[in-house]
Amino acid sequence: MFGTLRVLVVDDHPVLRAALCAMVDGTEGMEVAGEAADGLTAVADAGRLEPDVVLMDLNLPGLDGVEATRRIVHASPHTAVLMLTMFENEAAVFAAMRAGARGYLLKGARNEQIIRAIRVIGDGEAIFSPAIATRVLSLLGAATPRDESFPQLTLREKEIMLLIARGMGNASIADQLVLSPKTVRNHVSHIFRKLRVTDRAQAIAKAKEAGIARSE
Repeated sequence: MFGTLRVLVVDDHPVLRAALCAMVDGTEGMEVAGEAADGLTAVADAGRLEPDVVLMDLNLPGLDGVEATRRIVHASPHTAVLMLTMFENEAAVFAAMRAGARGYLLKGARNEQIIRAIRVIGDGEAIFSPAIATRVLSLLGAATPRDESFPQLTLREKEIMLLIARGMGNASIADQLVLSPKTVRNHVSHIFRKLRVTDRAQAIAKAKEAGIARSE
């Protein structure tokens, strides 16, 4: 994405909200579009300010972060929401994904991790902390790759490779990881090029060799 990313910061804790705003305003290529302390205000401000990214707390008074996310994304599909919460539980992760959030990080994440996540979802992709991504993939029934499996692939490419190994098509992968079909197609092309394969069958064969897909 070109230009300045405009970020709406939503958190009911004034001190944390101020710290997040200072972090965003202090980062080149970003600016705070506005701030909100509750879900209803966040929805109204998102509609009025049209930010590129909403940095959203999960637990908010009046209207929780998941429902606020659902309303924001429904009204403005171009707005990317990054959930930032103290809680690392599967139900919250899946609820956020179903609501349309493109990212989910814990509040213990370092500033540089949050900044990177804002940039990634602002560019149309999705991002989850490594711990959350591993748990989500485990719940989806995918094997967790060994650290040495496919070292040439990025973490996102490994996640998509796991789903390819399960026989999922691009559309299903896009739905599962809350990515655009175009983004998934690009990742799949990069995976094929890096693994030196020409189709899904060859990629799955590689996955079986690496022990991350069941052999029939």
